[in-house]
Amino acid sequence: MTKKHYIAFISILILGIAAGIYYLEVYRPGTAELPKDVVMETAFGEEYSFADMPKRARVIEFMYTQCPDVCPVTTLEMAKLKHELEEEGVFGDEIEFITITIDPKRDDPATIREYAGRFEVTSPEDGWVFLTGSEEATKEVADSLGFLYRDPGSGEIIHSTYIYFMDKNDHLLEKFTMGEDFDREKAYKRIMRTIN
Repeated sequence: MTKKHYIAFISILILGIAAGIYYLEVYRPGTAELPKDVVMETAFGEEYSFADMPKRARVIEFMYTQCPDVCPVTTLEMAKLKHELEEEGVFGDEIEFITITIDPKRDDPATIREYAGRFEVTSPEDGWVFLTGSEEATKEVADSLGFLYRDPGSGEIIHSTYIYFMDKNDHLLEKFTMGEDFDREKAYKRIMRTIN
């Protein structure tokens, strides 16, 4: 094998490995087993059991209300996406959003209700569930999706920057980047392609 062929072979091999990693980590992350034993509380003081989740596709976001940047930007983009899905008549019936605080000590139901209201979620019937729960329950749900977070004690929580799209059979189909890099058009097309 000549040096030129060797370099071409190594380049193709590296590209193949990179494409495989991208496919597994971002495009098709696989199955997520959401914990069935977790019960949390909604922004409206209702009990929310993961064992009784409706059979529909969902986008799951983790955030905390004191987040200075990436969380509110992501939630705003999700609110815009919600309006687009409402125009198609699918939001709430075929697709729902779940937003879970990773700061349950500070984010009680009243606090997350106020946060939800900023994004025009004002009742339990809006198809977008905002949740708070114990630290153990929060970590269990986050771990099931591979979402990492840590509070170094400064009040600013360090966390992963993905939201998660699952189909109605709990297959984790895609991870979307949070913040200003959130591609709302891509998310919309992916959701519509999945539920139609």
